[in-house]
Amino acid sequence: MRRRAAVLCAAAAVLAGSVTGVPARAAAPARPAWKNCGTGDYPTLQCASLRVPLDHADPDGRQITLALSRVPHTARTSQGPLLVNPGGPGGSGLTLAGFVASALPKDVAAQYDVVGFDPRGVGHSTPALDCAPGHFDPVRPDSVPATPALERANLARARSFAADCSRRYADVLPYMDTVSAAQDMDTIRAALGAPRLSYLGYSYGTYLGAVYAKLHPERIHRLVLDSIVDPTGVWYDDNIGQEHAFDDRHRALMAWIAKYDATYRLGKDPAKVEARWYAMRAALAKQPAGGRVGAAELEDTFIPGGYYDGYWPYLAEAFAAYAHDKDTGPLVEAYGDFAGVDGSGDNGYSVYTAVQCGDTAWPHDWARWRRDAWAVYAKSPFMAWNNAWYNAPCAFWPTGRTGRPDVANTRLPSSLLFQATDDAATPYAGGVAAHRLLAGSSLVVEQGGGNHGVTLSGNACLDRYLSAYLTDGTVPRGSGTVDAVCAKSPDPKPPAAKAASTSSRGSILHSLLGFRR
Repeated sequence: MRRRAAVLCAAAAVLAGSVTGVPARAAAPARPAWKNCGTGDYPTLQCASLRVPLDHADPDGRQITLALSRVPHTARTSQGPLLVNPGGPGGSGLTLAGFVASALPKDVAAQYDVVGFDPRGVGHSTPALDCAPGHFDPVRPDSVPATPALERANLARARSFAADCSRRYADVLPYMDTVSAAQDMDTIRAALGAPRLSYLGYSYGTYLGAVYAKLHPERIHRLVLDSIVDPTGVWYDDNIGQEHAFDDRHRALMAWIAKYDATYRLGKDPAKVEARWYAMRAALAKQPAGGRVGAAELEDTFIPGGYYDGYWPYLAEAFAAYAHDKDTGPLVEAYGDFAGVDGSGDNGYSVYTAVQCGDTAWPHDWARWRRDAWAVYAKSPFMAWNNAWYNAPCAFWPTGRTGRPDVANTRLPSSLLFQATDDAATPYAGGVAAHRLLAGSSLVVEQGGGNHGVTLSGNACLDRYLSAYLTDGTVPRGSGTVDAVCAKSPDPKPPAAKAASTSSRGSILHSLLGFRR
């Protein structure tokens, strides 16, 4: 999950090859005491808190608190709770509940209590993790370790972050994992008095939903997974796949800029536009823009463009201003809007590392990380080392499970999966893998789409499938790998795209999903 300054940010054991371990029986949790916390955008939003066990195997032991939100159903007959999660790990889901309830057709939303939550460690839940405040303060060392000194500096940052987390949260880290978060979801279900729940998860939220469904298939009413994590690559392999895919999306941005050369005047040849971008990167490595945007921060600023093409006009404008006039103002502004880290970003990254590093085994031999990162860089340089350092604390993490959870499931009712073919954060193969593993699932594909998080973001074709499924369980059934195909949402067009991208439904959704899965 990447950080955005203006965004609300967002047990059982995992043994080799399986998700196991039903928690010990506990007393029924108390019903949440809902209070109004409506906003101008979401006036009917309510908030509450819920105590859950830190360790679900010890339900009477230490308790932690989850922050909840909901928009209550208004129909005479309810289909129960629809839990929503924006991904991360580390994303806040409180505002997402309001967004989903408002973005769904009124007659569909009316049938559900749309429930958001801050997962354990996140946001308004307590304790909220913040391992190393200011970890991403600019200017960081260049992410590409072209010299031994740069590699040592970046390694020191990764080791220090892991050590800080261990020192501050030694008692919590063993329980910061996807299975524990999934068991929290079942505690939420029980507290709501619902025999079953429905779920809509984006990005990492798809993996959380798949794990919940593995643990409690009989408690699933509807299951929607959008922009799907490959459950067979959790997490080291998935990150390598992501690095290649982000390079493709960065080149798509360069091609879009070349297409609109009349606006940006950076050239009509995408390869030459890309060369100018890397020249800008090299210059910023020597002299950061505004004393804030060096090479690593430039990557941070452009990575969100791989998640959502609505940001492309802003990024292109900042690129052009620097390339033509050495005007650093738009670049510094774009960094602040899309990549600058505030307290919620520090919290989000702390939870991201705690969960991903703790979920499963990571390589602890740094030589392997170095070898793999350079191999990716040779083919896909844009995000190769930036992402390696983002995840590098996992090489030094104090806790971690062995094996890889198996989410294969033959006990589910119908479920509905959505995937864009050119998604970079969760590449297309993840949707195909989940479709294969979740028996009875249907896969709807946005052909040619590159955005991450595709439902409720303006594509009417995708949203029709979502609405039909949430209404009565209807799913498309095809004869091959894909059950239905929708055309992609149109690319933005400058310059009017700038104004539209700040107010569109897609922009609002992507501000809530954040960045980095």
